[in-house]
Amino acid sequence: MTGASVNILIGGEAGQGLATIGTLLANALTRSGYHILVTQDYMSRIRGGHNTFAIRMDSEPVLGPRESVDVLVALDQPSIDLHREALSERGVIVAGREMNVHGHARTFGVPYEELAPKKIFYNTVALGVLASVVCLDMSILEDLLADTFEKKGQEIVRQNVDVLRAAYEWKSRQEKIFECPMPPEVRAGLLTMDGNEAIALGALAAGANFCSFYPMTPSTSVPLNLIAKGQELGVVVEQAEDEIAAMNMALGASYAGARAMTATSGGGFDLMSEGLSLAGITETPIVIVLAMRPGPATGLPTRTEQGDLNLALFSGHGEFPRAILAPGSVEECFHLTHRAFWLAESWQSPVFVLTDQFLADSFRSIEPFDIDSLPEPPALLIEPPDPESYKRYALTDTGVSPRAIPTLSRALVVVDSDEHDEQGHITEDFGVRTAMVDKRNRKFLGLLKEVLPPVYEGPDKPDLLLVCWGSTMGPLLEAARILREQGRKVATLCFNQVWPLDPSQFARRLIEAREVVMVEGNSTGQFRGILQVQTGFRIDKLVPRYDGLPFTAAYILNRLQEMR
Repeated sequence: MTGASVNILIGGEAGQGLATIGTLLANALTRSGYHILVTQDYMSRIRGGHNTFAIRMDSEPVLGPRESVDVLVALDQPSIDLHREALSERGVIVAGREMNVHGHARTFGVPYEELAPKKIFYNTVALGVLASVVCLDMSILEDLLADTFEKKGQEIVRQNVDVLRAAYEWKSRQEKIFECPMPPEVRAGLLTMDGNEAIALGALAAGANFCSFYPMTPSTSVPLNLIAKGQELGVVVEQAEDEIAAMNMALGASYAGARAMTATSGGGFDLMSEGLSLAGITETPIVIVLAMRPGPATGLPTRTEQGDLNLALFSGHGEFPRAILAPGSVEECFHLTHRAFWLAESWQSPVFVLTDQFLADSFRSIEPFDIDSLPEPPALLIEPPDPESYKRYALTDTGVSPRAIPTLSRALVVVDSDEHDEQGHITEDFGVRTAMVDKRNRKFLGLLKEVLPPVYEGPDKPDLLLVCWGSTMGPLLEAARILREQGRKVATLCFNQVWPLDPSQFARRLIEAREVVMVEGNSTGQFRGILQVQTGFRIDKLVPRYDGLPFTAAYILNRLQEMR
């Protein structure tokens, strides 16, 4: 037996079933008590191209992806050619016996044609061999296969199980060239979930009952998960003709009393910016899930980046308050989405959940969420105390006016996209205009009181402070842990809310550190610039990444070494 940490990379063409193999294995590992992190790398095409499905498994929580590979499962020749140099010292290759492994001795040459009656079962063969390599309990995989193929009939289930067993037994008879990982302590009840699924569940937990969208990678699986899980809860999900319509549908639903959201990516949100301003002047609660990918334009549609922070912060014409939450883990995807609805309803403002392709598609093993501990978003005002004198935009100290729902009471609810008076009627009175802008801006002070502080970890007054936001958190924490093990005095400061900011929560940490380095997934250091404006503190050193790939601890450590 060896340590439990193993990095598995499954490579092949789109359409070869590598995601099926990887998903089944990931679920089996989670049921076996392992912690996992799945990273998917796929090209923007339906078939062909080179795709990978990486699973990092460990008996301890996994913080980020790893670059070196312990088990390479090659479904085609390019997977060997491209990734054999990344094999670790104990690395093995699982490949068809006819493939060229370039002399790599630690190889399982799999006789696919002997182990499977048809080519369609080749991915089940690969799964069986792989399960034997890491010493998984066969009964867990058999149960998962039965669940997966149940709708296709018991004969299909039986055939897959027979092939799985044959492949598992074949590998068991081969020379032992890879030590099984140390089995974890038994942990019951872990869930396997990706970031977008957690966002959808967080929305459902907040009472969301309307979502409009136009499909755009990597945001689409948020509404798809709402469709799959929300039917029993009465959630309406509408695919609009474009993102302009999607935004306006969500605003109309919110105006009518729904708890509404929309989900999109950078190019789609460009079309929503006018609707965002409409939400600002009408003071309509709306949650926008913005899943980032590299731009400009179509960019790299299936890769990852943190390049849309400024887009979320500065989009829309005119001035109005907003909040931007940036989850760094699957758990935060759930809780921050729930919080986004709470903030939107409380302050009648647009709130963003800013995620990215890496976090959206990364499966993790997590503990079940504690639903009972979540706060309820504010209730709707059904009947104003005095319907005859109701003012939708009444001037208040907080900037928040009573929000009644049209047709649910005797109150007249007037809403318009022009500047308006307290009743909601159009006006060009300059004094009223000033009062309304000031009223809307007062809500920013309320949002500021609700700001989540960044998470600081490490010693006071460190020699090195690493700063990040959003999905960069896991790899950054792992890099810091490695540096501490090397004897360095290192701390981390991770932001899961990037707007508004309260410098009193963290400015001291920046000032006291001997050296501060920003780590973020864009080329210009967008959050670094925001921090400088908000605090006056300039972070001179930046570790950027904008090649479309996610951060790893190794990437961060290599860039830090280059700075020395």
